[in-house]
Amino acid sequence: MIIFLTAHAQPAHYSVANAHAHNDYVHPHPFVTAYGEAFGSIEADIFLEHDSLMVSHELKDTQSNRTLQKLYLNPLLQKVQENNGYPYPDTNRSLQLLIDIKTDSLSTLKKLVEVLRGYPAIINQQKIRITITGNRPLYSLFTSYPPFIWFDGELHKNYSAAALTRIVMMSDDFENYSKWNGQGVMPAADKREVNAGIAKSHRLNKPVRFWDAPDLPNAWKQFESQGVDYINTDKLKELSNFFKQMP
Repeated sequence: MIIFLTAHAQPAHYSVANAHAHNDYVHPHPFVTAYGEAFGSIEADIFLEHDSLMVSHELKDTQSNRTLQKLYLNPLLQKVQENNGYPYPDTNRSLQLLIDIKTDSLSTLKKLVEVLRGYPAIINQQKIRITITGNRPLYSLFTSYPPFIWFDGELHKNYSAAALTRIVMMSDDFENYSKWNGQGVMPAADKREVNAGIAKSHRLNKPVRFWDAPDLPNAWKQFESQGVDYINTDKLKELSNFFKQMP
């Protein structure tokens, strides 16, 4: 399973800890389903609107009862309390909350830090990681944020040594590397491009994730064989079953 370490290599064994719930909030039961399957990473998009952090894919779709606190932080806090301070009953298991900022990076992240300070049981738990993606501040500012704020690096970019100390994973649009649809075998030239991206991330001791990637068992199997650390999915139950059925 994935654990939060500074050094990183391809997981020796894949499990639901390697599963990333992409746009988790669009499912009928945000947080609940992915958490129930023990996913290692769960994603929520946020907008800063009227001094509140609203969870939605589009600004026009925000609803007053769908705040980050209500959909994610409060349920996570409840689980931490139930699990004696840990995110999962298995105290070795970690959980990443990937927060995709959709509005201005500085003002939204400032508000997020303010909100998170109200959840000390979450931000002080080493098995929980709050990782920022989407609209991020300049990487030169990464180290200025509190130690409970981490960042998702963009795989195609290069970062300073200081910024890399606050980057805990690398992500990129799969279509920047391949147009493969997940059927059959990935073309050799595309596979070389994908492998080069994975190797770059692993040289930096960071786990890697591709978004907008084919989301079906044949693709998951090939991504696993290539060493993609977080398998991105919108099919929560299906990916969970895929991992559980692996030898």
